[in-house]
Amino acid sequence: MVCSGDSGIYGMAALVYELRGEAQEPEIQVVPGLTAACSAAAVLGAPLTHDFAVISLSDRLTPWETIEKRLDCAAAADLTIALYNPASHGRPDHLKRACDILLRRLPGERLCGIVRNIGREGQSSRILTLAELREAEVDMFCTVLIGSTVVKTVAGQLVTPRGYRNV
Repeated sequence: MVCSGDSGIYGMAALVYELRGEAQEPEIQVVPGLTAACSAAAVLGAPLTHDFAVISLSDRLTPWETIEKRLDCAAAADLTIALYNPASHGRPDHLKRACDILLRRLPGERLCGIVRNIGREGQSSRILTLAELREAEVDMFCTVLIGSTVVKTVAGQLVTPRGYRNV
């Protein structure tokens, strides 16, 4: 089975193991790929060079109340946050709802980024604020990053400083 991104991060690896069960055949080999969080970060600059969280906004397998708690905890912990599955036809308002949760703890001017069609034809990216992100148009081909307190722009790229100059 081939899937996009990393098969072990919101991918199909676990499903293949579950379907096979305790049997030893067929043999399964999980080959790591590049997850959308890392790929989007590379397009936007270097915003994941410190602690970060990855949260899916899909409530197909996770209740929305759990997603809301995870968003609130990640914001309280001042983590850079990568959001997967920000919107779909059945969930067009999930990113807006997520931004409302984050805006309870984070300022509207917090730096964010959106990357669409990572590594594919038509790839696009945009740096914006959390307030602007709330109104942004996204779909299932988008990965969203919300910066931590220290994320800044350097030459038009999102960067989490490593702080070596302060050592």
